Amino acid sequence: MFPLVNPLPGPSEVFLFALVLCRIGGLFAALPVFGGRRLSNRFKVVTVLAITLVCYPILNVAPPPIPKDAFTLGILVVQELLIGLTLAFVTQVIFAAVEFSGQMIGLQMGFSIASVIDPNLGTQVQIMSVMQTLLATLFFLSLNIHHAFIRAIVDSFNIIPLGGWTMSEALIKFMVAAASDVFVLGVRLAAPVMVTLLLTSVVLGIMARAFPQMNVFMVSFPLNIGLGFFVLGATLLLFFHVLEVAFGNLTGQVTTLFRLLAKGG
Repeated sequence: MFPLVNPLPGPSEVFLFALVLCRIGGLFAALPVFGGRRLSNRFKVVTVLAITLVCYPILNVAPPPIPKDAFTLGILVVQELLIGLTLAFVTQVIFAAVEFSGQMIGLQMGFSIASVIDPNLGTQVQIMSVMQTLLATLFFLSLNIHHAFIRAIVDSFNIIPLGGWTMSEALIKFMVAAASDVFVLGVRLAAPVMVTLLLTSVVLGIMARAFPQMNVFMVSFPLNIGLGFFVLGATLLLFFHVLEVAFGNLTGQVTTLFRLLAKGG
């Protein structure tokens, strides 16, 4: 007689799988390309579930004791979601800087009235912000940064215990410092166009004083748009270089987050 083996997982395995699913789902909820409204919810659920099924067998994590009340269970689930959201926060900073640079460029070029629907947030933003965000997204995928985050979320189970997310002072300082980089990186990305159009405005102001009969206001619109697109095309490699440096720093930032969360846990 062969011994009967129950092929169904036990409650502890189901509970562990749910926690792993929550951590991976938190990462993909805030990760560029996969987050927002660009993709359908059905596709997101299937993707997160498929990645969890692939990663779960290779994780060497002991299942924690199942909480006896719903409140403790909810706290544990929220903590796992926050771990994934915290890891994806550093990428959101870069894309927020890209959108901020697009806002400044669009304002200088005279596109402040022209707004389109952002497929990521579902709100109206300037057309230059959408264009630069799409370029940054394609560059993000071409560098396989999303693969690095999938590896990072798997490694996090060996460093950060289940339910180990805590809001420490060091973590708050790191997130505030990372958020401040939005303005620095945004200005670096928009600097070529901003400086060129600023010099153009100075030249047009001088011409308005020298030739009062010239309608500088009507001349500035097509001139700013033409110069803006020309400088954008001429400095596109510089735009990608700045993004490449920012994406290259993500590995060090994720390592810092691991250290802060492990100490907090």
